[in-house]
Amino acid sequence: MRPKERILDAPVYQPGKPIDEVKRELGLTEVIKLASNENPYGCSQKAKAAIAAGLEDLALYPDGGSMELRWEVADFLGVKPDQLIFGNGSDEIILMIARAYLGEDTNTVMANPTFSQYRSNAIIEGTELIEVPLKDGVHDLEAMAAAINDKTRVVWVCNPNNPSGTIVTEAELTAFLKKVPSDVLVVMDEAYYEYVVAPEYPQTIPMLEAYPNLIILRTFSKIYGLASLRVGYGVAAEKIISDLNHVREPFNTGSLSQSAARAALADQEFVASCREKNRQALKQLTDKFDQWGLNYYPSQTNFILVDLKQDSTEVFNKLLRKGIIVRSGSALGFPGYQRITVGTAEQNEKLLAALEEVVTEAMPQ
Repeated sequence: MRPKERILDAPVYQPGKPIDEVKRELGLTEVIKLASNENPYGCSQKAKAAIAAGLEDLALYPDGGSMELRWEVADFLGVKPDQLIFGNGSDEIILMIARAYLGEDTNTVMANPTFSQYRSNAIIEGTELIEVPLKDGVHDLEAMAAAINDKTRVVWVCNPNNPSGTIVTEAELTAFLKKVPSDVLVVMDEAYYEYVVAPEYPQTIPMLEAYPNLIILRTFSKIYGLASLRVGYGVAAEKIISDLNHVREPFNTGSLSQSAARAALADQEFVASCREKNRQALKQLTDKFDQWGLNYYPSQTNFILVDLKQDSTEVFNKLLRKGIIVRSGSALGFPGYQRITVGTAEQNEKLLAALEEVVTEAMPQ
């Protein structure tokens, strides 16, 4: 069998190591996973109740248009229902965008390093990649705007950026959008939107009216704690949503996922609690990093990218042997760094205890 040659250049996504696999391989009884930016506080109890209530209807196909979820998200955001599209995680919306707009004899502009799925989907569609280096860990929007040409179809902005956790400000984004041609789609990937506390962070939903070439991606996988159920969504002008629906797979979000997402959306008290706990736990980490003299990027997310001044793979393996799973910066374009999910206070204490041994080992005697 001969696949398309170009798909072989697309890297296979490597998720964080599963906890059970690490326990089995290393013979450990306790393992803490701080690699995939999951919510350590789980999900809303209301979401769990909604899942339980739907278990009797597993033989039925889900609502193909996610209509009840659509109406409730539209009401929550203050947009029209036809401005929304739902996917099997926001990853699937990224795939839809690439499939709908990219192809040979086109190009797409993105930062580097940033979320890997923009690049992978562009390679699969055979489009030219224009990658603009981050500037101090932040999207260089001025350089990205300058890179756009008559073959550019899509520009990707991950805000907050994964893996650096940094943001572009409202003033920076507005200046950028004014420079982007109206026939170029700007994708604002806001997977970590609900974690942000910085007042200068752009509120993009109100920008949709002025910029009909804008689409905003959000997800129920992060702060809502529904990563296993895979529900993400895009918000854009009705014309963009209509275009994307032509490449959307039927029944692409499940019934239990839709029900859980609706219940989770209604529990904003849980969201606010997780955001506050995350900021406290993030400070727990950065206070210790400051004490150790380590550099890190200022994060507006539930993860932090820290320079441990050692080989990333070696540090990853040292922590793994201690029962801590993190994400090696060498796989993310930041050699020497580790991307660490912010855990609970207890998880963080165990992480810091393990890290202290690693940091101390590297200090000059």
